[in-house]
Amino acid sequence: MPGTIIAIVGIVAALMIGFAVGILYRKKVSEREISSAEEEAKRIINEGIKTAENKKREALLEAKEETHRLRSECDREIKERRNEVQKQERRLQQKEENLDRKTDSLEKKTENLNRKLQEAEAQLEEARMVKKSQLDMLEKISGYSVDEAKQYLIDSLETEVTHEKAAKLKELEAQYKEEAEQKAREYITTAIQRCAADHTSEVTVSVVPLPNDEMKGRIIGREGRNIRSIETLTGCDLIIDDTPEAITLSCFDPVRREVARIALEKLIQDGRIHPARIEEMVAKAQKEVNQSIKEAGEQAIFETNIHGVHPDIVKLLGRMKYRTSHGQNALKHSIEVSHIAGLLAAELGVDVTMAKRAGLLHDLGKAIDHEVEGSHVSIGVDLARKYKESEEIVHAIEAHHNDVEPHSVIAVLVQAADAISASRPGARRENIENYVKRLEKLEAVSRSFPGIASSYAIQAGREIRIMVKPEEVSEDQMTLLARDIAKKIEAELTYPGQIKVHVLRETKAVDYAK
Repeated sequence: MPGTIIAIVGIVAALMIGFAVGILYRKKVSEREISSAEEEAKRIINEGIKTAENKKREALLEAKEETHRLRSECDREIKERRNEVQKQERRLQQKEENLDRKTDSLEKKTENLNRKLQEAEAQLEEARMVKKSQLDMLEKISGYSVDEAKQYLIDSLETEVTHEKAAKLKELEAQYKEEAEQKAREYITTAIQRCAADHTSEVTVSVVPLPNDEMKGRIIGREGRNIRSIETLTGCDLIIDDTPEAITLSCFDPVRREVARIALEKLIQDGRIHPARIEEMVAKAQKEVNQSIKEAGEQAIFETNIHGVHPDIVKLLGRMKYRTSHGQNALKHSIEVSHIAGLLAAELGVDVTMAKRAGLLHDLGKAIDHEVEGSHVSIGVDLARKYKESEEIVHAIEAHHNDVEPHSVIAVLVQAADAISASRPGARRENIENYVKRLEKLEAVSRSFPGIASSYAIQAGREIRIMVKPEEVSEDQMTLLARDIAKKIEAELTYPGQIKVHVLRETKAVDYAK
């Protein structure tokens, strides 16, 4: 037991001694490290001081150099500006010297001018006196006063100017007319050559052939019930007269007349004619006509190669198949106008599709103008706007009869194509009364001018020949007179195509040998 305690005490003592020794060793190591760090810090500080001094010296050198450079530049700039100022001073001095010389010269010129003005006034006064004496002498010699001589000169000058004006007008008119006719002839000939269409003439009545005259009685029916039923359902008048084996259908609406004709032909073929059967056949005929109208409209769209047309417009175009104007089928006329307008547009480099569309739709109002109040132009404009056609198309429809002034090339082309289609030989017909009235009015317009001896409309109203009184109308005035008559015809008359105004003047000289 005592030995163990001694051992433990020894161990503890040894540990304490070792701990003390370790503390002493670590203290010496720390002192050495601190001493080394202090030396390193001193070394770094010394190096920093040396580096700072070096940079300071370099900065001072750079500052001195920059200062020297700036001073040199300032000296150079000051020297240049001083030289420039000296140059300007020399220029100003030279300008002042020049100005002084010019002032002196101007004063001398002013003196000379004043002297010359005085001399000129004296000469002018002398010229006035000479002129007055000469005028007095001329008045005595000529027998004319000054005012009378002036009037004589004015009259002579007016005659000469009228002659030159007429000659120049005739020359320019001939030149422009030749050029315009050549171009127009090329365009129109090309368009017409490439556009050929068949036209048929229709009237406001249709004739239905009968197998025998006994069929007339069956169509009339007991107490006229069958004929009343047909007239009520179709809206057409049946004219049954002494014409053998034929019945005439009369109606201002060609669609109704076509329905009545088809229904009547079906009833005649069927042989059973009574009100119920009549109603059935009229309904079938109505469907056939509606289908025919649709097909005709679609065919017109196909022929003109126009797309995006509203279905209702297609039907309206089809209805025009049963409309005529002066014997010309309205649908065929519209198709022809479309083709001609397209060809003219191609020649002029204008939108062909737009021109053809406007040409096809220009008479759209004729499809329903019997059912709605207003001209076919106003109805066509309303329909085009209703079915969302472009404003250019609407304007072309509105302007094709000059209801408004055309302000687009398409509108003018549609006008021209419409006139070409309507005025070509055989396209339209008119009754003898209207024809005679038009010729008489044409002659009356030409005779309304002074100096006209007589006038004659020839070439079916395509030319008016006017004889003037030679003692009242000179050759120079003839050109102006022809132009004035043409303008009055354009303003007051309506006619297809153009009218040639031909003014003739005959001068005779008679003498006798004795």
